[in-house]
Amino acid sequence: MKYVFVTGGVVSGLGKGICAASLGRLLKQRGLRVRNQKFDPYLNVDPGTMSPYQHGEVFVTNDGAETDLDLGHYERFVNKSLDGDSSVSSGKIYWSILNREREGGYLGGTVQIIPHVTDEIKRRIYALDKDNTDVAICEIGGTVGDIESQPFLEAIRQVATDVGRENVVYIHVPLIVSLPGSGELKSKPTQRSVKELLSVGIQPDILVCRTDEPIDDGIRDKIALFCNVSPDCVIQNPTAETLYEVPLMLEEEGLARAVCSKLKLNVKEPDLNSWREMVKRIKSPNKTVQIALVGKYVKLHDAYLSVEESLFHAGSDYYCDVKIKWVDSEEVTSETAPEIFKDCGGIIVPGGFGDRGIEGMICAAKYARETGTPYFGICLGMQIAVIEFARNVLGYKDAHSTEFAPETAHPVIDLMPEQRGITAKGGTMRLGKYPCVLKDGSISRELYDEENIFERHRHRYEFNNDYMQEFIDKGLIPCGKSPDGKLVEIVENPAHKWFVGVQFHPEFKSRPNHPHPLFRGFVKNSIEFSEEKNGK
Repeated sequence: MKYVFVTGGVVSGLGKGICAASLGRLLKQRGLRVRNQKFDPYLNVDPGTMSPYQHGEVFVTNDGAETDLDLGHYERFVNKSLDGDSSVSSGKIYWSILNREREGGYLGGTVQIIPHVTDEIKRRIYALDKDNTDVAICEIGGTVGDIESQPFLEAIRQVATDVGRENVVYIHVPLIVSLPGSGELKSKPTQRSVKELLSVGIQPDILVCRTDEPIDDGIRDKIALFCNVSPDCVIQNPTAETLYEVPLMLEEEGLARAVCSKLKLNVKEPDLNSWREMVKRIKSPNKTVQIALVGKYVKLHDAYLSVEESLFHAGSDYYCDVKIKWVDSEEVTSETAPEIFKDCGGIIVPGGFGDRGIEGMICAAKYARETGTPYFGICLGMQIAVIEFARNVLGYKDAHSTEFAPETAHPVIDLMPEQRGITAKGGTMRLGKYPCVLKDGSISRELYDEENIFERHRHRYEFNNDYMQEFIDKGLIPCGKSPDGKLVEIVENPAHKWFVGVQFHPEFKSRPNHPHPLFRGFVKNSIEFSEEKNGK
């Protein structure tokens, strides 16, 4: 197996993840089997207990790992499902080492950063070396020079010694600075960043320079000279109209060719025609629809990154520009809802935890149900739809989830009986891939075009089956259940053109060239509703 390591310099947030994901796509289109991996220097074991305001959304893999949002980029670009081995934090590294030390695994020796921490990091890298992987692309989070990143940099330096320098490529992603006022491009920060990398023993092979403006040959040659790389390995990565254009831009710049050349990989030319067609659709919409996303973390859009991207994927399939109206759920009331949603073709309520903003979400679901506005509830959004229906159709005014109101007399959302009394919250979480059986004649069955599906979960509370018949009698139908029938996965309101709630997270499986069927259905109905409302 060959190894590609992606590091970042100057500032964080330059798009190392998009670079790694794009390279993965370009190598895959050359017939190589690619696996992406992300190392995060923070000491949390994973982002599962972190506020979305701290680190954006938590991306869940099939095996139930709660991971960094960059894994979502990897899966969407490379179209490959990853697992927990692809997301490693400092917390995971130290947790493994300390547990091993407590069990006597180091035979009484002194446990140190080198070799023990670096060996554990390398063990995680080498775990990707399976029969189904040709190239591992490992992204190191943070910025070169950060104290937290130093063990990771030392570990990837050692990999070249372990496996041979000819089997390793180091890609560095620095920033080309544009001076305010004059707009003059400066490469000095890039040079300093590479010098910092050299100080830990790593000579980058390729520089992928982030810039808002194209760099000319003079700057390219200057960077090559001072950073000790060939000019054709100074790759510019200018700001693109859409993330999905980045692989095409990097292919034109020769990134994948440079990687394959340095790794001595004999590969075919890539077929990027379908990807180009997809980008063409994205850049040439002929209609627009506005969809309200009602959430509690809307001040940081990355908290709902996969939902945002899934709406984008589905919209491009219809040559439609989906504009998201970010609505803070705490601002939604029965009085404000008509004004907030009057210009929206659909309402989506995504997942979340905690009781803040819940009543606003319930008002949004009520508005959608009563006005015929397409509604899509995801995880918490499904539970919100159930609570709203119980209150305003079944007549249980105090209906609620025991997550938010433990003493409610009508717990329409509750823990399963076997989970009640478990004090460790993690012990009741349903994480990862679970099966679902779809009901004949339902919207979901029609969209999926199959009876048995698998979707990813991240939640603790469930639909309370004690109330199931009452919901069915009044028109909110469980249309997807676990194979044993105990867990409700999907509810639909057949009286409504599109009113669907799902207990799982379909956004984690949507791809830019293969939109998720439920998002396609929701966006299609939102477009139609918007056109009808506007008299088109």
